[in-house]
Amino acid sequence: MELRGKQKRFLRSQAHHLHPIFQVGKGGLNAEMIKQVAEALEKRELIKVSLLQNTDEVAEEVAAVLEQQINCQVVQIIGRVLVVFKPSSQEKYQKISNEVKGI
Repeated sequence: MELRGKQKRFLRSQAHHLHPIFQVGKGGLNAEMIKQVAEALEKRELIKVSLLQNTDEVAEEVAAVLEQQINCQVVQIIGRVLVVFKPSSQEKYQKISNEVKGI
């Protein structure tokens, strides 16, 4: 599902009040963290991931890896914080993706 401009704007507004639930630190982005991010996206559909000061990772590279590995979409990158969206495959968790489809 490729997002249009209005859909991305809606998702950014929905993510504004969210706090990052994942932090990429000194260990970098590993397979276990990618798996946990995928599981969180399945339930929440929209999350924030922050990069700590002590990491060598770059936000754009982390975004590219997440998009490739999980097949999600990075809606926004502000500094060291990424907003990530992926529609849930389970109908009971599809609140945000149903709203996005209506836009």
